[in-house]
Amino acid sequence: MSSNTSKNSRFGENLAPDWLHAGLDHVWLPYAQMKTASLPLAVAATRGSRIVLTDGRELIDGIASWWTACHGYNHPHIRAAVERQLKTMPHVMFGGLVHEQALTLAQRLAALMAPADLGRVFFSESGSVAVEVALKMAVQYWRNRGVRERTRIVSFTGGYHGDTTGAMAVSDPEGSMHAAFRGLLPQQITLELPINEASEEAFAALLAERAGEIAAIVVEPLVQGAGGMRFHAPQVLRKLREAADRYGILLIFDEIFTGFGRTGSLFAFQAAGVVPDILTTGKALTGGTLPLAATLANQKVFEAFWSDNPADALMHGPTFMANALACAAANASLDLFASEPRLEQVAQVSAALSRDLAVCWGMAGVKDVRVLGAIGVVELDRIGDLDGLRQRFVEESVFIRPFGSIVYLTPAFTIEPGELARLTTVLIRVVAELGRT
Repeated sequence: MSSNTSKNSRFGENLAPDWLHAGLDHVWLPYAQMKTASLPLAVAATRGSRIVLTDGRELIDGIASWWTACHGYNHPHIRAAVERQLKTMPHVMFGGLVHEQALTLAQRLAALMAPADLGRVFFSESGSVAVEVALKMAVQYWRNRGVRERTRIVSFTGGYHGDTTGAMAVSDPEGSMHAAFRGLLPQQITLELPINEASEEAFAALLAERAGEIAAIVVEPLVQGAGGMRFHAPQVLRKLREAADRYGILLIFDEIFTGFGRTGSLFAFQAAGVVPDILTTGKALTGGTLPLAATLANQKVFEAFWSDNPADALMHGPTFMANALACAAANASLDLFASEPRLEQVAQVSAALSRDLAVCWGMAGVKDVRVLGAIGVVELDRIGDLDGLRQRFVEESVFIRPFGSIVYLTPAFTIEPGELARLTTVLIRVVAELGRT
């Protein structure tokens, strides 16, 4: 880690806490080449839409901690709910035991899906695992029905569903961060989303030829997130539903990113008027406070597992499944969606992003500008020095973390107008700088 340590001066070496130096040589950071990556920023506290660093600087957070902190950081209602739960029962195994927070949350999640029939909830600790569970449900659904040849999953170019093995296998095999695993993962079927005549024809031809081996179709509804913040129209989801029904294929919506208001409606599928057979959700489920995810299935899927045969059971059980603290946080987060004007705030954020980021149209190096809900994207032709660009934003006292050729904002829904204006102002200025270099 000597190359990292030598960069301390860039972030105030004399102000770096002892724990940063002592611990950094023993941690493996995510999505980072440890030999060359810049020193990560040491965080002391968070509040609202602010990240407070140990050297006293404050950054306005433009991505809400990977899209989770929808209510901002340290919301008092969620904090109080977790504190109450901590006093009575922080955790108990979910095998042979249940508790009120989890059962209440499952009931509330099922009710939020109405009129969709997604009434059975399986809890896990992360979005990747929620996707793994969904894939497992889909394949075993067919096995339990005596159709063993339906084992393949159809997914789409530009998609990203997580970092575990099954989730990687249904993510984009070429353009994603998992390209190095190509040929090493379970073989699935990936093709372009049916968004135009050519891709519609290819999708139809695939199903006509191979439907008998396909267990499910999986898609991120309306927005392919970590694969490039790519948007598609609601009618694409309707086409997928029609095709799945025609061939008896299960349809999975991965709403880990899009769920809980990010695209403008509480869940993306609601804007399309299309109901999946299985849905995954996570990230903002607890308001960004504790790890929790869920896989919801309809009655048709659940009934394939309802049997006198023990072998027909879903054999999956994360150790911290339905953690009581996390479920308490999630219930408190749902309280806020019910009692505070979150979707109205999303609409206000969306309007501000649309107005402000439009300035980027026509700038040198800008390929596209797009906004949906509380997601604002400026896509560039290329980003040469990604790490340097990230540090440039920090110099402007904002936390914006571009990836690929994308500079994007996914702020907390509760962000103050002035803070959001600061984010867009800095983004515009830095993008303009890039165009002049």
